[in-house]
Amino acid sequence: MLEPRQTVYLVDDDALARRVIPRELTDLGLEVKAFDSAHSFLNSYSEGFSGCLLLDVCMPHMSGLELQAELRKRGVSLPIIFMSGNAKVSDSVQALRSGALDFVEKPFDPSNLEQTISQAFEQDFQNKQSERKKTRLQEQFAKLTLRENEILTILLDDSLDTSSKQIARRLSISHRTVEQHRARIMEKTETRSLAELVSAARFAGQSKLTLH
Repeated sequence: MLEPRQTVYLVDDDALARRVIPRELTDLGLEVKAFDSAHSFLNSYSEGFSGCLLLDVCMPHMSGLELQAELRKRGVSLPIIFMSGNAKVSDSVQALRSGALDFVEKPFDPSNLEQTISQAFEQDFQNKQSERKKTRLQEQFAKLTLRENEILTILLDDSLDTSSKQIARRLSISHRTVEQHRARIMEKTETRSLAELVSAARFAGQSKLTLH
């Protein structure tokens, strides 16, 4: 499957900025899509977006910081580079604390932003790789039966004895049955050791059953 070309998504209510910045970034070999408002970007956004967001702080109706918060709420990991000509120091601090990659003052030379955009593209690539891995693991764990999930829950509990003999006693089943279930869990999750299984389950956000 071909990866979508990474793009700089420019969100700025300033019409002049939407003409000048894309032209200068395009001259650097970058693909740019411009939006005149946060709402316009949100209405166009899809999971296929790849690259980074070049976002103005001060915009009417929904500010750049509000858009950042909304994207975080939706679980969108697109890296953000903020820009502003009159932002307060507190705005830049909030933006960076909330995960923005950088904060640049207008006017700026787009060529000076090239390295930061490159870093944003790499971060976005790594984010998407991680998301794909998590989705694949969640699909694998979803294949476990109820009994296999019971055994997995015990294996994930650091306070319990995770030997097959103790698990068998706890669940009132045979030692051999536990061994068979453990083998199927490892097979379905494509893990080769208990440590790898525990790490994969936690990365996937595997929820634990309530054991009685």
